[in-house]
Amino acid sequence: MDKKYINLNESVNALCTQYPELVSILANLGFTEIVKPLMLNTVGKLMTLPKGAAMRNIDLEQVIQSLREHGYYIEEDIYVSNK
Repeated sequence: MDKKYINLNESVNALCTQYPELVSILANLGFTEIVKPLMLNTVGKLMTLPKGAAMRNIDLEQVIQSLREHGYYIEEDIYVSNK
């Protein structure tokens, strides 16, 4: 199985297009509007996970931890571990 990498600078739309299962994961974390295709295809093209978390008052570290628990690698982790 290929490793799943998340770049926090990518738009939510790009991430969910690459990994469709992210929609339900993020919705369960409080990004409830993400399940609406119109929102994902409009606002989601401009929104990143850090921006969305800040707007929704969701702890970004909680989002990152949940993504790791679901088998995702956060790209900044890779850069830190290679130093």
